[in-house]
Amino acid sequence: MARRVDPQRHEARRLQIILAGLTVLAERGYEGATTAAICREAGIGSGTFFHYFATKTELVLAILELGTAETVEKAAALEGRTDPLAVLLELVGSWADDAADPRIPGFVRAVAGVMHLPAVADALAADDRAQRDLLLPWVERGQKSGEVRTDLLPARIASWLALLSGGFLERVATDPDFTVDGERELLLATARDFLVGPETQDGTVRASG
Repeated sequence: MARRVDPQRHEARRLQIILAGLTVLAERGYEGATTAAICREAGIGSGTFFHYFATKTELVLAILELGTAETVEKAAALEGRTDPLAVLLELVGSWADDAADPRIPGFVRAVAGVMHLPAVADALAADDRAQRDLLLPWVERGQKSGEVRTDLLPARIASWLALLSGGFLERVATDPDFTVDGERELLLATARDFLVGPETQDGTVRASG
């Protein structure tokens, strides 16, 4: 009789491997992150690794999908809020805080080497869509409440906010002099100025055309 699988234990072990993979990929890059090194970090045998992930690329995809799932989960946590501009700035700030984890910039550098793979490109695109989908309703609410500029369409504002956050992470990942602690407040100030937008001489925000 086949042994029954405990779903919680199975998922916990899978997450253990994912986190170990994130650490090793960040430290060694994609090519240097061998499955042996990942197994040592996770404290498992190679057979266990390949039970969960057929290839190292599958592990990379799992890490990307975990990040996308966390973005989706943020939407539920924000339900009931009535301060859209503050929510948008908190989201930008939370993505900046993610970059303070040294594993994240390192993982970004590792993924850069395999972005040409269709599956990785698709996962990155899905993550970008999830980020913009999270931002969009709050931009729309902000426009209705008068907190967010109305001279640009909501989707365009959400896209630019996602680009601003993504660019910040990429710069942290590639420039050691560009740090989260040193640049976070300027990022938020830039995001706020962009969200509020240009004003007319009488102080009202221009309407979209």
